Amino acid sequence: MSENTDLVAEVDALGGKIAEAKSAITRRFIGQDQVVDLTLSALLCGGHALLIGLPGLGKTRLVDTLATVMGLNGNRVQFTPDLMPADILGSEVLEEAEGGRRGFRFVPGPIFCQLLMADEINRASPRTQSALLQAMQEKQVTVAGADRPLEAPFHVLATQNPIEQEGTYPLPEAQLDRFLVQIDVPYPTRDTEREILLATTGVDEGEAHQVFTTAELIAAQTLLRRMPVGDSVMELILDLVRACRPDDETSSEAVREHVAWGPGPRAAQSLMMTVRACALLNGRLAPSAQDVIDMAQPVLSHRMALTFAARARGESLVALIQNTLRELGTVEAAA
Repeated sequence: MSENTDLVAEVDALGGKIAEAKSAITRRFIGQDQVVDLTLSALLCGGHALLIGLPGLGKTRLVDTLATVMGLNGNRVQFTPDLMPADILGSEVLEEAEGGRRGFRFVPGPIFCQLLMADEINRASPRTQSALLQAMQEKQVTVAGADRPLEAPFHVLATQNPIEQEGTYPLPEAQLDRFLVQIDVPYPTRDTEREILLATTGVDEGEAHQVFTTAELIAAQTLLRRMPVGDSVMELILDLVRACRPDDETSSEAVREHVAWGPGPRAAQSLMMTVRACALLNGRLAPSAQDVIDMAQPVLSHRMALTFAARARGESLVALIQNTLRELGTVEAAA
């Protein structure tokens, strides 16, 4: 009983900190509550996020604000076709010390931070994109045969432009799977856009302030893992992930016909984490089926692929995921 009481008290206290963090973020990144919640969920889960949206929607501003509010040491890398892996990871340079003695010294790259913004990640070549694979999964990099750990916590927030595809390289499936969530950044509403105009075209602009420290964020990530997940929610996660695989016996005819490949076990792990974060952001101690429904698209859409024929017919993964939820009997998905 004491352990449960402590958990409730810790969750309540963390909820207050998160509310303060959201308030600080919205001083510079106005509106777009769902985008803010999903990005905060990724950080609370200790994961990475891929933000997809048109230029000028504030993706860079959001990441920069998050670094300040969450107390993280952040770096930004502008991905371009001529960017090389060493430009991200770092390299060894030959130096001559006093007395003429020579030796190699490692010069760390921008990846040695706590929050890396990979701006327009799909503009770099696959060779450079792959430099992030080990870092995103193992939280370390190997340079010149030496394993070099990254500072905890380590997060990658990458941005991507969905319309400008000339001179870009699609992210490999292995890298997409390492992103906890894909966050679509839409146009703001008219009222939100009015607020943006008033707040950003004057002499003074709102400034964010630090709310979390590194230690507090790590403690929050640990607390999140202690939150209970009911059997019914866990079974729904398993049912959903397996029903989205075209070769699974529980998948629908539409999934088997339209999906080339479906989500793997990492998708189920990601759902288990993000539904907890969703509950936490809404002031609840344990996730519900609605949290699974809310997180299904951000977690699953980049871990699935339509067949060529389905793409030619204009099929949508979003609609397919929603139909799968309906077939699983979730009342909310049909609403």
